[in-house]
Amino acid sequence: MLLQLQTSPEVPKITNEIQSQVAFVLQNRVNGLGVSEPVITPVGADRIMVELPNVKNPDEAVQTLKTVAKLDFKIMPPAVYERAEKDKKYADDPNGAYKDSGPIVYAGADLKSAGSSVDQAGRPDIIFATKKPADFAKMTQANMGKFLATFLDKKYMQAATIQGVISDSGEITGTFSVDQTITIANELNAGALPVAVTVIENDTVGPILGKIDLEKSMWASMVGLGLVLIFMIAVYRLPGFLADLALVLYVLMLLGLLAGVHAVLTLPGIAGFVLSIGMAVDANVLIFERIKEELWSGKTLRASVQIGFRRAFSAVFDSHVTTIVGAGVLFMLGTGTVKGFAYTLFWGTIFSLVTAVFVTRYFMDLVVDNEIVKSPAAYGA
Repeated sequence: MLLQLQTSPEVPKITNEIQSQVAFVLQNRVNGLGVSEPVITPVGADRIMVELPNVKNPDEAVQTLKTVAKLDFKIMPPAVYERAEKDKKYADDPNGAYKDSGPIVYAGADLKSAGSSVDQAGRPDIIFATKKPADFAKMTQANMGKFLATFLDKKYMQAATIQGVISDSGEITGTFSVDQTITIANELNAGALPVAVTVIENDTVGPILGKIDLEKSMWASMVGLGLVLIFMIAVYRLPGFLADLALVLYVLMLLGLLAGVHAVLTLPGIAGFVLSIGMAVDANVLIFERIKEELWSGKTLRASVQIGFRRAFSAVFDSHVTTIVGAGVLFMLGTGTVKGFAYTLFWGTIFSLVTAVFVTRYFMDLVVDNEIVKSPAAYGA
């Protein structure tokens, strides 16, 4: 969709700042969990291009994008505040914290601006200016000492105690970081944005080309997985076969997670999925090589398995943690398809650590403790 930003008496000119604020609101609206992978791109000085994959109802998507973000101020009871701070689902539910906080005492449309700042003690806070100073002063005077909560699109953002009469400008204090104050200020500005959005172009692209790419990628993934399974059995024999069973379980776990959160599995997501398979196999290689070394040194099969898993664990754990950290940073700071890649890589690496260390260990202990196979040759030695 190509969106046109409309001017108004309050905003006679669309600036880069306003264009960025609208893009920020749209990103929050359509991205949700962060795995739907929208592509939102400024076009020219007053337009925004929005690309949404796998949309079942285009009309509903259009309506969602056209709706200007709505910011509301409400007086929040202490019990509601405590629950909203602890329960994110309750805080984001329109029938939760928003409904339980009573009537709207001030509208975001009457907010002139907001920005990140610091208080007298050097702590980060948010400053804001109002369009109707008299109304805001009357409201704050009547609710002294109470929690003034802000809601963006009926979702709870934060609450601050009214400590004095506020008229034309005020200050929101709390335990904020600098990044949090910038984010909240942007959301406040976006919520107060009096700019209407018109859809001037709406195209639906068929899935033919995407289907071809997807089929090729899935075939490549299956061939790669098949070669890995064969390699593990050929080189490590019985442990390789047990690792293959754990690997199949890992694939089912990750696909179950993606289905459960309704993730859109695009090509970068598939790449992250395959890469995490490599991490899982790499962990087993380290462990099985350790076991072979212990067998070559003359230790018993039981002792070789115990020592092999124990000595390889630190290397396996460190390699997985560094990948998890990198994927987490990509997910938090990345946008669009980068998030899809990071999401599958993050959870895939976590699942691979669990299956490679614990599931494979369980299978190995089952075989060794019950003396099902005793020959060292069956263990690659």
